[in-house]
Amino acid sequence: MRADFYLITAERFREQPLLLVCELVKKAFNAGQPTLVLARDFAQAEALDALLWEFNPDLFLPHQIAGDEDDAETPILIVPPGVEIPDRPLVVNLRETVPDGHFERVLEVVAADEGERAGSRERWKHYREHGFAVRKFDL
Repeated sequence: MRADFYLITAERFREQPLLLVCELVKKAFNAGQPTLVLARDFAQAEALDALLWEFNPDLFLPHQIAGDEDDAETPILIVPPGVEIPDRPLVVNLRETVPDGHFERVLEVVAADEGERAGSRERWKHYREHGFAVRKFDL
């Protein structure tokens, strides 16, 4: 099990942190990894859904907001709180808590805001205490 923390440092991602999420899910899709993106709220889920259509006009990333009959076939599911979905091996966590369920790898996207970094430190400790290999990347 592995937990990778992506700390936003680059100006490009500071202005639009969801761009980093787009890059991460693109990489996962290209590697054939079905992915869950755990959004903080429905507004963030909608914003990411729109951005995945716009961020690269030459690329189609099959995605949707979770909650309908196509969920099982959709490689990239954006999951707002309160929507129940089956586990997947790869999770991108945008929430302030450790995700529930079973997964092999979690990607934590941490904005430059010091308040968010404080919460990420608690998640880091949790993962480490539960046997995850934990790594940090400054982007």
